[in-house]
Amino acid sequence: MWDAEAVTYDEPADHGLADRGVRDAWRRLLLAEIPPPPGRVVELGCGTGTLARLLAEEGYRVDGLDFAPEMVVRARAKLAGFAGVTVKQGDASEPALSAASYDVVLSRHVLWAMPDPAAALRRWIRLLVPGGRLVLVEGMWSTGAGLTAAQTVELVVGAGLDPELTLLDDPALWGGPTTDERYLVTAVSAAWNRSEFL
Repeated sequence: MWDAEAVTYDEPADHGLADRGVRDAWRRLLLAEIPPPPGRVVELGCGTGTLARLLAEEGYRVDGLDFAPEMVVRARAKLAGFAGVTVKQGDASEPALSAASYDVVLSRHVLWAMPDPAAALRRWIRLLVPGGRLVLVEGMWSTGAGLTAAQTVELVVGAGLDPELTLLDDPALWGGPTTDERYLVTAVSAAWNRSEFL
């Protein structure tokens, strides 16, 4: 399904960020939530690599991961020429990445699609260095798909972190007004126990 979506994935304003105002709104949002460059970021479910590129332009080292081969092809093309940036095909629900390696774990509209969101989230948190930042952009869309803000907050609490919730109702982020629930949940990772990763 996601391979088929890749062809038109960048058409919505918030996916392709072709509009300068939308792109700048996402840049401001993300830069306000994550440590300054040159931190290391992994974007799980990176799609065509739009957010990864936005962060690479700011000087971050970014690893993108996506399940769909066609998304990976497009993300690699979009990120060609950026130093310190990789895009790999892989399962975001069980990322084959090194524990305690990232300053930021970022996902946008991905957690809701995981077969077991709680288990996926625990795996994502293990990728963070102590004091690293979890950044989740999610929503409960008018189609009925998604997670409510309360559900995502509960998942993060259940994973042992203290979440902060921000509603994303600024039309600048989406290319126009929205009527569904869109939000950001962030949290800072605690010191980890090495035995968790052995």
